[in-house]
Amino acid sequence: MFFIGSVLIFALTVYIWIILLNVAISWLIVFEVINTKNPKATNLIALLNKATEPVYKPIRKYVPTIGGIDISPLIVIVGIFILQHIIGRLFFY
Repeated sequence: MFFIGSVLIFALTVYIWIILLNVAISWLIVFEVINTKNPKATNLIALLNKATEPVYKPIRKYVPTIGGIDISPLIVIVGIFILQHIIGRLFFY
């Protein structure tokens, strides 16, 4: 059971890093640091969107943007932290 819990927590941690990378890339696009006409950049953006959009979409239905800022990544990260805590309680105590 320890191994399963460790793998689940590791997978959730990797997903948090994917979300943070997606947010950083979106900021770099807005500030025109990354050129979206570059094929490699376009592939990276598409890959990150495929990984995160299925999780963001249900949250965006209920939580609107606040002042033009999308807070759905923050809500997902908080939810993942709560889920990691629950997994830690179930598998390690």
